[in-house]
Amino acid sequence: MEESSKYLLEGRKTFFICPDVSMFPDTYLEDYLKRGYETYIINDDRICTIKEKVQVIIDTFKDSILFFYIDTPIEDVNWKEYIKELQETYKDSVLIGVLYAKRTKENEMHALERYYLYDVGIKCGCIALEYQKDKNFTLIDKVMFANQACGRRKNIRAFCDLSSTVIFNYDKKKWLGKISDVSLSHFSCVFDLEPKLPLYEKINDILVDVNGLHLHIDGIFVDCRKLEDRNLFIFIFAQPNGKQGLEEDVKTRLSEKIYSLVTDKVKGLLRDLFQEEHKRNAANSSKTKFLFS
Repeated sequence: MEESSKYLLEGRKTFFICPDVSMFPDTYLEDYLKRGYETYIINDDRICTIKEKVQVIIDTFKDSILFFYIDTPIEDVNWKEYIKELQETYKDSVLIGVLYAKRTKENEMHALERYYLYDVGIKCGCIALEYQKDKNFTLIDKVMFANQACGRRKNIRAFCDLSSTVIFNYDKKKWLGKISDVSLSHFSCVFDLEPKLPLYEKINDILVDVNGLHLHIDGIFVDCRKLEDRNLFIFIFAQPNGKQGLEEDVKTRLSEKIYSLVTDKVKGLLRDLFQEEHKRNAANSSKTKFLFS
């Protein structure tokens, strides 16, 4: 993996394996990001089997939670046996949860819970999803909170490219910087010519360009960290009324951009890794057939 991609591995990630989109639509994922959860949906396809994909995720993302939707039929996958095998192999190094459609008979649900929670020993719950999808958002949100799905992060950071800039006026001068990363709580930037800002100085009407998204915001300078050749300036967002954070409409727009920046890169990395895994397994299978032919 390239050095520039290693930051994509940071932070706890939650993967929903083969969910029913009528109960768990992918529109949930962006809203979960606002709560600090980095989430992905993984589906079965012809390019790479679901077992191959899960193996890639386990090998690549060392701090991850996997929720398996066990009512999705997958060829050559017995969910009970497969999840038991994963739990026995990886134990607590991989956190596993189970999702399923709510049963009409309570004894069926009790049997599933008894098997997965006690016999198999999964740690992230055995959750019955409602047929009203709006209820499932809150249900899964509570489950992720209980399992600390945000990890050690309060907010998810998106790393920006060189086109992302910050401009503001201070001390009768205009200052231009490059944004390094951004979250829903803060942004950090570097300057060629650095302003002399006192700690906790509030800057009004900052123009930020986050990979093409233009926003006018207020910010408070809260920290300065030494890099190799310059300083990293850190600002938290502030509202005109003095409260920390972003106004709701700005927060929504920035959240969409952060979601795109973070997940598009991870999805691209996963696509490449899935293809590599499938090719490797196909090659090994061909060698095995040749040896025994």
